[in-house]
Amino acid sequence: MLDLLSVLLHDAFFSAIPAVGFAMVFNVPKRYLIYCAIAGAIGHSFRTLLLQFSMPIEWATFVAAALVGVITIQFAKRHLAPPLMYAVAAIIPMVPGTYAFNTVIALIQLTAQSQVSPELTAQVILNGLKTVFILGALAVGLALPSLLYYRTRPII
Repeated sequence: MLDLLSVLLHDAFFSAIPAVGFAMVFNVPKRYLIYCAIAGAIGHSFRTLLLQFSMPIEWATFVAAALVGVITIQFAKRHLAPPLMYAVAAIIPMVPGTYAFNTVIALIQLTAQSQVSPELTAQVILNGLKTVFILGALAVGLALPSLLYYRTRPII
């Protein structure tokens, strides 16, 4: 239990840093940077927690992005600011860079060979699909709370 808490705190700290960095790139005002860091840390730590409980990375990313969406809506209501000001920077730490990198490297290796390798082809397909599904989970998970919260007509 203590080991899991230590992993989550470590994850929260190191995921808050890129969230703040990208918030600065996106010209978020200084007083809101801490909220971007909090949302990024909570989102990425929650995804890590779900991964510890053997949830697939695509679904864990979807749920964590939805949580970030809910949190940033609350921040936006409290500060009268647009929720995307917090949310876009907060989901940056969850972008699947490793899977995208491995896809591109395998593609380059595949094109450099004279024959088609089934192993490299499988790597390209597996990593490429994981990348696409994680990015889709980020987009849909982040948009879903806003779609439900700001809805003007009843769902049913």
